[in-house]
Amino acid sequence: MKQIKTTYIQLLALCLLLLGTLSCDDLQEIEMSYPEIQILLPEDIHESQVYNDTLTFHDLSSGNDIHIAASEVQNIPNGFYKVYYKAEVHLDQSQNGEQGLLRGSIENLVINEAHPQITVKTHLIIDKDDFIFEEIFFTGTLRESGKQYYGDSYVKLYNNTDHVLYADGVAFVESKFSSTQNYEYRPDIHEDTMTIQALYVVPGNGKDHPVLPGESFVLCDTGIDHTVANSNSFDLSKANFEWYDVSTQPSHMDIDSELVPNLDKWYCYTLSFFVLHNRGFRSYAIARIPISKEEYLKDYLYTYEYFIPSTGGNFPMQQTAYKLPNDWILDGVNCSVEAEWQWNILPVTIDGGWTHCGTIDGDKTRYFKSVRRKMIGLDEAGNKILQDTNNSTEDFNTECVPSLIEEQHTSISADGKKAEKVTYDGVQIVKEM
Repeated sequence: MKQIKTTYIQLLALCLLLLGTLSCDDLQEIEMSYPEIQILLPEDIHESQVYNDTLTFHDLSSGNDIHIAASEVQNIPNGFYKVYYKAEVHLDQSQNGEQGLLRGSIENLVINEAHPQITVKTHLIIDKDDFIFEEIFFTGTLRESGKQYYGDSYVKLYNNTDHVLYADGVAFVESKFSSTQNYEYRPDIHEDTMTIQALYVVPGNGKDHPVLPGESFVLCDTGIDHTVANSNSFDLSKANFEWYDVSTQPSHMDIDSELVPNLDKWYCYTLSFFVLHNRGFRSYAIARIPISKEEYLKDYLYTYEYFIPSTGGNFPMQQTAYKLPNDWILDGVNCSVEAEWQWNILPVTIDGGWTHCGTIDGDKTRYFKSVRRKMIGLDEAGNKILQDTNNSTEDFNTECVPSLIEEQHTSISADGKKAEKVTYDGVQIVKEM
């Protein structure tokens, strides 16, 4: 006898029927499937070590979520889904008795048959006990004329631990690939390596740049007081480091601040100067690279091929970039916009979701906004505890007033309207102005 369990969707449909907002004919039209789910665990991980395992079926058409225990069998409405798996794992003594997380996902899953076979490959995640992204401000500000102003983008790193961290050697990178273009790249190294087009490293001898628990570390484009050039911008002259490029294009020269030291530039694709993608189509990561600059540049070049489809056939392309092993990555954030998103550049082991400012390409509402990691509480010392589940969809507040704009009470729009409150994470208020 086939086992059938009632899902949340079915209960909701029954409630709507009783309330008179759904007819019996409508109820019969909700076609359900009974999937057979297989969870593939990493090597050396056994079922007895896994607990609190859940599957989320995110309906890409309606935006609704169905949450089930992975060990249960449920009826799922036919549809088009993205599937997320998450669990906690207790590692045995041979693995130092650590706690870990399991993550897995399936993109663009179609369920339209009675007994679909669903296989989820999982990956083990160990807390790196190191810096995480607190905020990314890539959209920029506008001048009074409404034109884009460049140079005031920044990222904030955060010490979410209970001990001192040292920023020496932390690398900041931007992805080569875009979340709005998903080609078949060969060789495919996506599962264990990030392909990058910019790499800047915090200099130091190991303990030159201490960051206390609950403190931030700011990396910026140009470390100057930008209000001098644009009254709608803010002051970055107190940032910790800036990325600076010696341009070979006389008409596009970078500004080297005398107030903020430069990051060590290992590589960047541009012949002029690097700026964050101001529509948010790239992914970002921070890493600790365990080898020298010379060794990295020699051994981690990545040449790949892909095809651009066209009406005249597939057009072959070959390009070269650098690759960064995922094992070196401390934290990563996928970015995109809903109307253009095609794939997550970083794999689920680094980021199982994505975050955004704006909903369409070229969204004019995105300026003066950043993505900020959610606060889940304060510790005994009054420091923020930030959420970090390796899923940017869940971990970040979107389209926030940037923290530096809040703190400096500067403009939040081209007409010069000022920020009126300070928040912990773009949402939870510290104080009103």
